[in-house]
Amino acid sequence: MTPLQFVPGVGSARAERFRKLGLRKAQDVLFFFPREHQFPPPPTRVDDLHEGKSATFIGKVIDAELVSRTPGKSIFAAIIENESGVVRIVFFNQPFRAEQLTLDRLVRLSGNPKLAGLRWEFTHPKYEIIDSEEADDAGTGSIESVYPLTEGVKEYELRRLTKQVSEVLADEIKEVMPAELRKAAAKALGRVDLNVGDSLPSIATTLRHIHCPPSAEALTAARTRLIFQELLVMQLALAMRRQSLTGRLRATPLDCSAQIKQRIIRRFPFELTGDQLRVIETIAGELQRQFPMNRLLQGDVGSGKTVVAIFAMMLTVACGHQATLMAPTEVLARQHFATLQKILAGSKVTVGLLCGSLGAAERRETLQQIASGEIDLIVGTQALVFDIQFHSLALCVIDEQHKFGVGQRVRLRQGGVDPHCLVMSATPIPRSIAMTQFGDVDLSTIRDKPAGRGEVHTYLAVDGWKDRWWDFIRQRVAEGRQVYIVAPRVGDQDMGNEDRGGGEGTGKEPADPIVELSDDEAVAAEDITSVSRTYEHLSKEVFKELRVELLHGRMKADAKQAVMDRFAEGDIDVLVTTTVIEVGVDVANATVMTILGGNRFGLAQLHQLRGRVSRGVHAGHVCVFTDGERSPEESERLKVFESTNDGFELAEADFRLRGPGDLLGKKQSGLPPLRIADLSRDIEILQVARKLAQELIDEDPAMEDESLTLLKEQVLRRYGERLHLGDGA
Repeated sequence: MTPLQFVPGVGSARAERFRKLGLRKAQDVLFFFPREHQFPPPPTRVDDLHEGKSATFIGKVIDAELVSRTPGKSIFAAIIENESGVVRIVFFNQPFRAEQLTLDRLVRLSGNPKLAGLRWEFTHPKYEIIDSEEADDAGTGSIESVYPLTEGVKEYELRRLTKQVSEVLADEIKEVMPAELRKAAAKALGRVDLNVGDSLPSIATTLRHIHCPPSAEALTAARTRLIFQELLVMQLALAMRRQSLTGRLRATPLDCSAQIKQRIIRRFPFELTGDQLRVIETIAGELQRQFPMNRLLQGDVGSGKTVVAIFAMMLTVACGHQATLMAPTEVLARQHFATLQKILAGSKVTVGLLCGSLGAAERRETLQQIASGEIDLIVGTQALVFDIQFHSLALCVIDEQHKFGVGQRVRLRQGGVDPHCLVMSATPIPRSIAMTQFGDVDLSTIRDKPAGRGEVHTYLAVDGWKDRWWDFIRQRVAEGRQVYIVAPRVGDQDMGNEDRGGGEGTGKEPADPIVELSDDEAVAAEDITSVSRTYEHLSKEVFKELRVELLHGRMKADAKQAVMDRFAEGDIDVLVTTTVIEVGVDVANATVMTILGGNRFGLAQLHQLRGRVSRGVHAGHVCVFTDGERSPEESERLKVFESTNDGFELAEADFRLRGPGDLLGKKQSGLPPLRIADLSRDIEILQVARKLAQELIDEDPAMEDESLTLLKEQVLRRYGERLHLGDGA
């Protein structure tokens, strides 16, 4: 492909400036898409100007004067003329304008004119110097492409370059989407009110029109084609990934008869919700397959996901195999262990706990019992259940960890058999993220909450509330309720991660990055100082008459567990804590939460914290205090949090506020960044792309049809290495 410096009119000097934008070859210019398009109003004649009405005027500078009467005070004025007449422009205390608006310069200016005597005048208008090379097009009022710029590169240079290159090279770009696929896409897009005609445009037409759109309709069709193609390629990669996994991996089939299912369900001391029963049916069906289930179960806090997981684990044991439940923290692992022991009391099922605080002898004995099959269900922190010898592991349940990849499944594979995998998340995932970052995983959603749960009220505190709120806490404690007070986060640098699955003396390596544990208990030094200071103030000054205790992630595991046990037993009135209680802590009598420094938390984390006071029949109350002045973004986030308890609504709002890049973060992003599609904006196109991609792979799993050769090459080039497509992994 031609180096950019050899494109007529570019040369080595301009090519060097363009290189700063990543433009090295002529083809790079074709795919350097505008960041936006502007629809400027047509230029206005002098006779058609109206006071207070925004107008565009194009003309030549015929006179200019800079007057400075006192130091720091100046007036610059210029007369702009075209065939319809003249206007005057004025700038106060901006002497540098004299260097820009020199005689005979052609300018396009816009602003609100006003009559000054008999002449129209623009004060501090926006303006653009029009190069003589684009003067012929200056007054057309055509759609203008706006590109990212860098020092030394002007807008008109990019417009001229992209127009020149697209006219010459667009026809040389190979068409990867056959005509039938473009027609099918246009038809499907039309059904969701995205009308682009009978067919998406060819790639040549698309590239010309994205840079130099002849009309708004042509621009819409070109943008839609590029967005659809980018999302289709992604969805094809994910569909191929799912197809290859089902064909390559082998799992232990787990049969579920009606008798076994009813026997398990009767173990629960409450009636299951409709959503729980629906998901149980789905999972029971998938566990009977000879290839591993790979399902993500998402549900709002308190919706009963763990019940579904326990059903799947008990079904596994009923079929003569082992299951493991991995939790992100030891606190949560111990809670799951206690729950399983309670539900399985009196049964023959044995439950074992594997966590960092176990002594060497106790750990050794537990590992021997797992290897021999004496323990049926193994509960532990995630790093500790890898690389151990199971007797017959058939199911792996992972709590609060979104992504569980093939690399991690391999570490649990024994005897050539892969375990079924069920991942639970109490952080609802926006629809578009679920269809992209988790597109190779089956998704189940639980929305219903168990009956009898109390309503949670959320308040965003204003100045002067704190004393009243402390009185409210005293009243609730007098009624027999318990309280969380979450100390503010004031730093983000981790001190360490002593309770992230490892533990002293285990000799275990950390988990793979894709299953890296959350930062719930990797508490910053500043956070400990903050929570300790808050505890001292509240216990000694505010709530001297109450039983106040401290909890944070840097405490030893046994000390942490002792505090949690006393809180669960009702021996603590007020628990001052960090976000160590964010996930999974379940104390039904705790109904009041104070979040200090709430502007330092994201929406998902705030909602997780709020979930701790929605566990019982009593109404919950959450009050959020903030530190200092809130930014507009923080205020909007907190208002959204106050306005709804629905985690799914919050997930979508968080996505709109933060965007896909911030929301996904480095650990979860997994796939290459998108170049033109926007997941928060293009959800309808994404849904169409996903449906067509799945239909195509269902009909032709390996994309062997000759018409799909170039499209398949693009899929593998873009995603093959990331998703291990075609490598036999």
